Amino acid sequence: MLRNYLKIAYRNLLKNKVFSLINIVGLAIGMAACLLILQYVSFELSYDDFHEKGDQIYRVVNDRYQNGELIQHGTITYSPVGAAMNEDFEEVVRSTEVFPTGEIVIDYRNKKIVAENTLATDSSFLNLFSFPVKAGNITTALQDIQAVVLTTSLARRLFDEKNENWEEYIGKTIMLDDISDPFVVTAVVDVPKNSHLRFSLLISIPAVIDWTENEDSKWNWSDFYHYVQLKPDVNQQDFEGRLVDFSERYFKGDQVSGSVEKFSLQPLEKAHLYSDFEYEIGVTGSSTVVWELLIIAIAILTIAWINYINLATAKSLERAKEVGIRKVVGTKRRQLIRQYMMESLLINVLGILIAFTVTQVVQISFNRLLQQDLSLTYLLSTGGNARFIVALLGTMTLLGILASGFYPAFVLSSYQPTKVLSGKFSQNKSSSFLRRSLTVTQFAASVTLMVGSLVVYQQILFIQQQKLGVTIDQILVIRSPNQAQWDSTYIDRVNSFKDAIEREASISQAASSNRVPGQRMGRVFNVRSDRTQEGTRLASSFMGVDADFVKLYDVQLLAGRNFRLGDYHAEWDRLHTILLNESAVKLLGFTTNEEALGETVWTNDKPWEVVGVVADFHQQSLRHPIEPILFQPTYSTYNPISVKLLTQQLPTTLELLEEKYTAFFPNNPFDYYFLDERFQQQYQQDFLFGRVFGLFTALALLVSCIGLFGLSSYTIFRRTKEIGVRKVLGASIGSIVTLLSREFVKLILIASLLALPLAYFIMQQWLESYAFRIDISWWLFLLPLAVVLLIALLTISFQTIKAALANPVNSLRYE
Repeated sequence: MLRNYLKIAYRNLLKNKVFSLINIVGLAIGMAACLLILQYVSFELSYDDFHEKGDQIYRVVNDRYQNGELIQHGTITYSPVGAAMNEDFEEVVRSTEVFPTGEIVIDYRNKKIVAENTLATDSSFLNLFSFPVKAGNITTALQDIQAVVLTTSLARRLFDEKNENWEEYIGKTIMLDDISDPFVVTAVVDVPKNSHLRFSLLISIPAVIDWTENEDSKWNWSDFYHYVQLKPDVNQQDFEGRLVDFSERYFKGDQVSGSVEKFSLQPLEKAHLYSDFEYEIGVTGSSTVVWELLIIAIAILTIAWINYINLATAKSLERAKEVGIRKVVGTKRRQLIRQYMMESLLINVLGILIAFTVTQVVQISFNRLLQQDLSLTYLLSTGGNARFIVALLGTMTLLGILASGFYPAFVLSSYQPTKVLSGKFSQNKSSSFLRRSLTVTQFAASVTLMVGSLVVYQQILFIQQQKLGVTIDQILVIRSPNQAQWDSTYIDRVNSFKDAIEREASISQAASSNRVPGQRMGRVFNVRSDRTQEGTRLASSFMGVDADFVKLYDVQLLAGRNFRLGDYHAEWDRLHTILLNESAVKLLGFTTNEEALGETVWTNDKPWEVVGVVADFHQQSLRHPIEPILFQPTYSTYNPISVKLLTQQLPTTLELLEEKYTAFFPNNPFDYYFLDERFQQQYQQDFLFGRVFGLFTALALLVSCIGLFGLSSYTIFRRTKEIGVRKVLGASIGSIVTLLSREFVKLILIASLLALPLAYFIMQQWLESYAFRIDISWWLFLLPLAVVLLIALLTISFQTIKAALANPVNSLRYE
């Protein structure tokens, strides 16, 4: 019997080639789009799922309040916090402390390379997390102060390793930065690409911080990250409730740190996608992007299924006599349902097979678009939340196949043979209403996606065209000479290097600063001026810059003067001048820029004289508001050097810079990047979302139009005789085209009325994540509506004009 069902289903596919092709192509596009999106979604949801105790690991979140206002929302906190939690709460199994040291120069037998992401941590780190160990003993790997753990990628670079024989490097000695004592490699680990913590080197915290000399600053230095493992039966909310007393016990309100400290926990599994924290240590994504792409995938697949239901029910009148004859000869209704379900299953299976083929063909291009290494194999092998999503979507696909097949089967099998064979049969109003409703749903989804895609495009365009207030083009940033000796001559050495390269025709200017545009600044607390209320404590970002920073970056000087060479000194206590930006002027209570000049500003009780005010500028992406900034006249061996170029002859200029840099700062590797490229990396997720959103919106519209083409073709076929009669009675071609198009246009207008308010609400919520954003203008709604109408009219115009131009004799010949 099954073989018979399959044979009849196959014959029906061949008999109705256009109908079958439209359904199979629509389903294949929808399923292929779904598979591609699901690869990305499953990868994003798989972050940190390789840790054995991942469901018990949390990171400590520290919110800081001054004057009752939240001034910092981040995962950085104080060094003793993790150990104190471990000691105070029996619910805590273990904790680990992490301190990012940034770039470190490694020297192995005179071969020097830079380890970009170095983490200083403790011996609990590799016991808490489950990074794959390639060699060494993780239990003791970081117990010694001179021990280091390398990642496989760093080991390949350092040792030119090709055979992955990691064991032979255990016990090797290397030198780090300007530290005189050698370090011993004790382990080699791998960092999976779906880890929010990315590092190339692990070292012991005591190797970089001598707490014997900094004991008093432990509870004031808040640049540390903490992860804790709780017992399996511990409730997160209950535990967080006990952290209120913990904060009061160690910080006594704001007496210790100058702020009221509030602690909470974030599950490790949410660290990647659900981060709105400042000073983020890990690789972050966007849960909004992930879920919206998943919704788009479901929408495209649903549109494809709607196409099948619409066309199958539209053709039901054509198959009514077949049903009537089958029932007369004794076919049961359940047998008819099985037959039509088999046809639906066959079309869906063919669609799935083509979808897998299409996915494989476009996989490389899709990976290039996303800048990821994804595959169907990876999709099926991911775990945790990703597996749940795959299972959920698989279940939805099965239900979709059943639903798209069951309704047409139910409709067809319900026909009464007496009415069908007597010629008194016509489709009921419910079938027609359902088709119209499904068509409205299709185009409502398409219009919503088009509005969303256009809003995303306009916001990205706004990002690219917005003036930053600083110049980032043609600027090359040389990594800091952190192996140079800090002494009273260092400032002169940096200035001499700048003078030497500025004499070259290809270089305009150079400047030194502890941050460059695009980097998160440090924050100083306990800021006040004579204009702030007594007892009020303020917080502000700060940046150490030299006298050339303002000119090189084209920062506008609004009042007073810029820094001079006389403002700088190697001793911190002798520094006393400061620049403010406009936001800092307002924060400190000054009514005008000029009013701030000559006034004294205190940071942690150190007085500074305001000598100038500069314009606000965007230090970070447009997602972030402009912050108050205090500019301090400081140099450091950890300050990168910015160089403004005047030439396109980069190879020659780079050789010259490397030669000069090596001469002035020997033993420091010459490494650099271009500032505009690094700044744009902040928008990588936005650009990715814009490209993917636009691509799949176009696919959704294409699938909708494929269905509309099939539905309009069949509708016109059924009205062929009516068109012939109208032409005989004198109807013009224009009136016939209008008649045939009117119903579809009406459905699209209804769909738009439903879609536009929904699109406005969704995109307004999306834009809220930007501190600087576009206003949603009326034309962002009108344009998608016009485009959808135009595409729909073009889709059906070929069939309508062909029908209107046909000779009525052909359609009425046998009447």
